[in-house]
Amino acid sequence: MFLIGIPLLIIPFALYNMIAFLLPGIAWSQEITRIHMLSGAEWTFTPGELLIGLSIIVLFFEMLKATRMSTRTIIDHVLSTILFIGMLVEFLLVPQAASGTFFLLLVISFVDVAGRIHDHHPYGAARHHGRRRRRRAPGALRVNAVAPPIRIA
Repeated sequence: MFLIGIPLLIIPFALYNMIAFLLPGIAWSQEITRIHMLSGAEWTFTPGELLIGLSIIVLFFEMLKATRMSTRTIIDHVLSTILFIGMLVEFLLVPQAASGTFFLLLVISFVDVAGRIHDHHPYGAARHHGRRRRRRAPGALRVNAVAPPIRIA
């Protein structure tokens, strides 16, 4: 699959920038539709909520990709870190990025980068992937086992 080497979170980032720069009249909190809930309440759906929901789904697939360990994964991690730094710089310097929606995209990107660091840290989850437990013969003692208490009748 050719998408393994690039960070998928670039998709919501690019969508945000296309909408923010090419359609400047659209507000991220503008109502798209109203949905009548079973509770009787009205839920208003906004473009910002739609983009954040899409980003969280993309983050799920990014986490699935991050569990593999290969050269592509390392390149993907480096590119995800560069994407996060670029998003942070844009958030701080570009007026169109100063919104709650972009901030939440930035947080999602941070979770992706931080999760990858933990997953590939020597004490993280990737250390235990692919290792098989050694089988012991029935009745064999464990090295770190504590002896059962002696019962006196």
